[in-house]
Amino acid sequence: MPTVVEVRRKLERVFEKEQARGLPKVISSSYDELVKVSDFNAESCISTEEDRDSITEDRDRDAETHQWIERDEIEDWMPSRSVCYILANEAYRMLPNLLKDSYGIELKERLIRTEIGGKEINILGRARRNNQDILIVGGVKMRLDESQENKDVFRELEKKVLAVRKKYKEEVVRVLVTHYATKGFMKKAEQKGVIVVQSFEW
Repeated sequence: MPTVVEVRRKLERVFEKEQARGLPKVISSSYDELVKVSDFNAESCISTEEDRDSITEDRDRDAETHQWIERDEIEDWMPSRSVCYILANEAYRMLPNLLKDSYGIELKERLIRTEIGGKEINILGRARRNNQDILIVGGVKMRLDESQENKDVFRELEKKVLAVRKKYKEEVVRVLVTHYATKGFMKKAEQKGVIVVQSFEW
């Protein structure tokens, strides 16, 4: 099994060095507190179909930190789904103030995770912007870049938006929460009118 140092080195291939150093500590200290059995009623963070088969998790309860089995190709390695749920739980707490301060969006009720029309909606909430009622519809993914996998994130998000629109009439504001997004992905998201929030912003 990999050591904490080995895990950090693998993270450094995916994230910036400072982020990679902090992630193992966050995962270790937050896992038991934030990830509850009820959190696992969903298939993934945002694109289960793409992610589910690419990650194999093996926790060692007797170790000081949670560790993972990597895929054959190190470039495809990423933290387990449980880390995504930790990020989502933080987003429910931190997004209301960030959306209000940065985008003029004021939440009318707390953000929730739910299912609509057979689609898991990772982030859903009623809000107001410019005196107009809107709905926040979003998802969570650890890293967003220009890979084909992440191009599909927009497609999956639109499926969720379509499901929500069949039930609600309000205008939808699309939000993606991530630990890190590349400049290329941010540009693409801006073109599509999708708000991308990176965890360092809160």
